[in-house]
Amino acid sequence: MTRRALLRGTALVAAAPFINRGRFSLFARTGPEYSTRTLDLLRESTVVDMLGLLTLDYPKLNTWRTNPASFQASDLQRLKDSAINVFHPAVGFTEGDIYNSSLSDIRGWDAFLAEHSSDFVRIDCPGDMERAKAAGKIGIVIGLQNSAHFRSVDDVQRFYEMGQRVSQLTYTDNELGGGSVDPHDPGLSEYGVRIVDRMNTLGMAIDISHCGDRTTLDTISLSRKPVLVTHSNCRALVPRSARCKTDDAIRRMAARGGVIGITMIRYFVSSGGPATMENVLDHIDHIVKLTGAEHVGIGSDVDLNGRDRQLHPLRKNDLDGVDYERKIYDVTEGLVRRKYSDEDIKLILGGNFQRALSEIWAG
Repeated sequence: MTRRALLRGTALVAAAPFINRGRFSLFARTGPEYSTRTLDLLRESTVVDMLGLLTLDYPKLNTWRTNPASFQASDLQRLKDSAINVFHPAVGFTEGDIYNSSLSDIRGWDAFLAEHSSDFVRIDCPGDMERAKAAGKIGIVIGLQNSAHFRSVDDVQRFYEMGQRVSQLTYTDNELGGGSVDPHDPGLSEYGVRIVDRMNTLGMAIDISHCGDRTTLDTISLSRKPVLVTHSNCRALVPRSARCKTDDAIRRMAARGGVIGITMIRYFVSSGGPATMENVLDHIDHIVKLTGAEHVGIGSDVDLNGRDRQLHPLRKNDLDGVDYERKIYDVTEGLVRRKYSDEDIKLILGGNFQRALSEIWAG
């Protein structure tokens, strides 16, 4: 089989014509060309976006989940063309009836996945990621960006049995601990300690992306399993962002086997001025220098359109010059350009999160 035939047979470069010197443009469109090494790495990797949104158009998402037949073949193709094999599309409920909103969210995903079982699969255990990749399906990790729906310790088990596999402890401050915007972060509460213990016992992954500094360090110290930062960046590069993690927190997280997913939201990528994919790669470089390549991944916190196009923000969210449909290709090409080895690139694209989740979900 020729290289062209092999690539044409994958979702990565459908209809991609061969360009001279072993470079390809995607989907028969104008735009950047990508090296054969980049495309081979994506074909061989199980790519995990640990805060990957199918869409930020929440009315559309709600329609997909309440009326699954509204999800079109073109919607599916865009997701497959993204090169992302596993999405963790968690949202955070912070107001109103958080418990029932969380129940409804998981039930909505279950209805959607049941209707589209030929194309999607819920990721419940470590082997599901590789099985989804092998079957050409898109994996969905069920998670929530707030743990305020755990009204009691027993609720952790109820939601685990429903399929929740990741829970961020705090979005803003709650009964478990402090959020990153809380100037008086008290650290992990006694109740938070009990929730962490139950999550460890069941094998539900703990996410500390939005936790305050003290709650972050308390959780890393107390957890018996690796702790995840599914979507954050390095405060050393964005000093004014409390949502970004300190070098100390990143080192401690890594020492316990955790992984941090790098986000592509502008104000977590750069302190001001231009913010490009090169700045995203700078955050990856920084973590690799701190911990090695085994503790960094991708948690983009965007969909395939970016945020500015859909949310009409008062401030710019998106990176300069980035086509979010191609973001995984651009990250991979950038890592190739920065002389990362194939092994390390595969770890960053998804291998690190696969390893950490396997340890956590083992129960």
